Amino acid sequence: MDKKPQKPRQKSVVLFTSPSCKWCSVAKNYFKKNNIKFKAIDITKNKKAEYDCLSHGCRGVPVVMIGTQWICGFDEKKIKRALGV
Repeated sequence: MDKKPQKPRQKSVVLFTSPSCKWCSVAKNYFKKNNIKFKAIDITKNKKAEYDCLSHGCRGVPVVMIGTQWICGFDEKKIKRALGV
């Protein structure tokens, strides 16, 4: 019996956004283009999420959380490194 090699499971990705954020749109498009599943959270509607971002040193959006790693702003190199791609 040949077993197909399993693809490694993608780490969980959460994108913290706000409606008027240009870089949030860039981040969303990047994830969609690269088939990266993510959950978007609008910090203008979720004050706990806003507090979490602030408590991790992020003063604006977008904020990307990959696994347990927080990335302030859209930084493609850091995102790729965190995802292991």
